[in-house]
Amino acid sequence: MKLLTLNCHSWHEENQMEKIRNIALAIKEQAYDVIALQEVNQSQDAEKVKGNIKVNNYGLVLQHELENIGVSNYELVWDFSHMCRSTFEEGLAILTKHPIKDTHSFFVSKSKDTNFWKTRKIVGVTIEVDGHESSYYSCHLGWWSDEEEPAKYQMDQLLQEVKGTKPFFLMGDFNNSAHIKEEGYSYLTVENVMHDTYLLAQEKDNGITVRGKIAGWHDNKQDLRIDLILASNPVDVASSHVIFNGDNREVVSDHFGVEVTVKV
Repeated sequence: MKLLTLNCHSWHEENQMEKIRNIALAIKEQAYDVIALQEVNQSQDAEKVKGNIKVNNYGLVLQHELENIGVSNYELVWDFSHMCRSTFEEGLAILTKHPIKDTHSFFVSKSKDTNFWKTRKIVGVTIEVDGHESSYYSCHLGWWSDEEEPAKYQMDQLLQEVKGTKPFFLMGDFNNSAHIKEEGYSYLTVENVMHDTYLLAQEKDNGITVRGKIAGWHDNKQDLRIDLILASNPVDVASSHVIFNGDNREVVSDHFGVEVTVKV
């Protein structure tokens, strides 16, 4: 199984359509089984085309770009989390080429107010591959020290919601650095025994997904590993690589992506 996670920073990027095309080309080449996307935005005033998905939904535009280059086997699942800059409806998405047995969408934040930018929702799918079911969740969590919306609360809610869907993978922007001990990363991987596919990988790079200051990390001066793929079980991981970082394909967002190859 090939997995990809990426915080898209969608519709806030220069040359956005060119970057969408670069992502589509990578998907075509790598043929990922499951793709988890965060900050998947659409304009509040855009026309609805399917359910709550609107015509300029970033995930839908990416899906159309894939079709333009001959890839038509990915199904899109998206849901709305919160408003962004009073203009965009920000959400999360999953793209997969496997039969979807179930979809998942739930709040993990204390707030359920979609007008509050710290409101957090998770989107997931349960798929079937070779007769076996597994679940994948696109995650975008808050910060450990945030008093309004502490990450610990959100992680507790997340783990409570997904515990019945093993085996499962949590994929996304966790906004908690893997280099900081006794905070969010340790809470997930040590106290709650989630397995970091980066650490399990037989082949890996430096894992860095953020360099310098970005939205939400305005004072950051360090290299961060905050975009993760965590597994409920200690799976066999052949490789874990950062992508869209300027070395492995062109930069497409203020976050780099993570791609892993695992045996489920």
